[in-house]
Amino acid sequence: MLNKVFPTEQFNSGGISDEYNSSKSTGNGGGENLANQNGIFGGEEWSLSSSDPFGSIRGLSKGQDSITQPGLATSEYEFDHQLQQFADFWSFDDLYLDVVSPPFQSFDEEFWKLINFESQNSELVEPEKKRQYVFPSRSLEILKKYGSRQRRLNGKMVNVPSYEIQHSNFSVPTLSAEIIIKLAAEKFIQSNSRSSSEISMLGHPYTGSILGPYTEYSEGIQLVQNLLTCAQKVGEKQYERAIKLLRECDRMSSSEGTPVQRLVFYFSEALYEKIDRETGRITPKGLGKKSEDPLEALKCQDTILIAFCYELPLARITSFAAIQALVEHVAEARKVHIIDLEIRNGLHCITLMQALSTRSKNPIEHLKITAVGIKSKEKIEETGRHLKTFAQSLNLHFTFDVVVAEDILDLNKELFEFDIDEAVAVYAAYALTIMIGHPDRLKHIMEVIRTINPCVMIVSEIEANCNSPIFVDRFVEALFYYGSFFDSLADCMKNDEKNRRYAESTCFSSAIRNIVGTEGKERKIRLVSINVWRAFFERFQLVEIELSMSSMYQANLVLENSTSGNSTTFDMDGKCLTIGWKGTPLTSLSAWKFH
Repeated sequence: MLNKVFPTEQFNSGGISDEYNSSKSTGNGGGENLANQNGIFGGEEWSLSSSDPFGSIRGLSKGQDSITQPGLATSEYEFDHQLQQFADFWSFDDLYLDVVSPPFQSFDEEFWKLINFESQNSELVEPEKKRQYVFPSRSLEILKKYGSRQRRLNGKMVNVPSYEIQHSNFSVPTLSAEIIIKLAAEKFIQSNSRSSSEISMLGHPYTGSILGPYTEYSEGIQLVQNLLTCAQKVGEKQYERAIKLLRECDRMSSSEGTPVQRLVFYFSEALYEKIDRETGRITPKGLGKKSEDPLEALKCQDTILIAFCYELPLARITSFAAIQALVEHVAEARKVHIIDLEIRNGLHCITLMQALSTRSKNPIEHLKITAVGIKSKEKIEETGRHLKTFAQSLNLHFTFDVVVAEDILDLNKELFEFDIDEAVAVYAAYALTIMIGHPDRLKHIMEVIRTINPCVMIVSEIEANCNSPIFVDRFVEALFYYGSFFDSLADCMKNDEKNRRYAESTCFSSAIRNIVGTEGKERKIRLVSINVWRAFFERFQLVEIELSMSSMYQANLVLENSTSGNSTTFDMDGKCLTIGWKGTPLTSLSAWKFH
């Protein structure tokens, strides 16, 4: 993991170490003094711990209860107030967003087999002859891959990460959702294997013996095994047997239970919908249940996004490191123009504004943000009004433009306003995924960006492989991905059950139903990994560039200041930063330039 590759000892709170910066470190005290001098924490109102000079979660003591909880804004004034509190809550003066560090030393890049982009849409082409469906061997391989990811030595388990099996004060093992899924996969493969050699291929380091008498986990493993068997029966078109298994899953799962129970609950609904679509039925849990458009649900409401920014290290790490990379690439420009492909509520723009407004070298003269939208001008303009108010509080010369089209195919360079002496950058946070199902639109927006020729394009995306034309492959990949995500929500949002439940029942439930329950053009949620994006971007002469040491520092700093730092993990995939939960990548961050 990256935090092991870049140990915190290399850094200090007052500045990047002498190895990367010629200036002397000021130490923890220097960081605290700087924070107080700038009035970021309101002087006596905020208490800074010596181990956390930036006043983030663990450093807040007196006055913390007075923070307005995310999701409670009922007016524009209150929302503006929340934006200001967000800025106060996460101090940027101390985080060296003004530093332009030399590129860190490259990691040895793995040789990836590039995935052909068109193959992700191959289900749109009907085969001439349909064969009898059997549980694909590739799906078994996927299960085996997840089951054998832990390190082994001569067939024996070694150095099991502490975040996978934890013990309470009473020595009761606490298993993550991913480990429960792995154990269920082991049992599932054993039940589907015809020889002992096939069983041994799983290579799972855990056995049922670690569970002992703890029925909670035994029931969870059985529940996931039933779900996997149900998916198998759906793939084989044995719908009656699948429905019987789903009824058993209904009995054992709940939208308000453990992460595994909640996960199975929503995947069961998705299987009901798939059965309905393939049989023409309409059942209460399938097509009979009203569901929001999955692409709209994926965007989440402002209240949920604000909660994520406060509570999920995953969201903060991605945002801070992305803005750090963006700021560094416009470090020499006094006029900066950011084209934001998916601005949403603009919380990340606050980070950007504070970073630029406090820049000591080449002070910013003008910041322009152009938000791109499709049929959503009113919402984007509302975001712009909030950002303008915030810019005024910083005395930042700021312009907010909106480019809205009825269709992405209507976008062109002429719709944007550019100044000759401004540096243009593109910020694409979870904006491209929604277009994978429409390759013509994805290709078009990339061509528009290429004509603009920005100095950098920062891309944050979901890191998953849920776009296979084979149903069971897609199901297994989605199960592991959302299993880890539900685990992270349970841990990070344990004090915010309302927003967690809402996010799971809307944003994630809708995505799961679409990934699992639909095929062809109806399947709008198509999640792919960084390797697929690399193959796609290469067609437009985009070259991946390394994230700087400062971006890594931002990620490491947020991780250290997080109460769930032991579970949030990040690593490098070539030049791309991947951020995840307990070793499972969930998002990726990469930077690109055109040839």
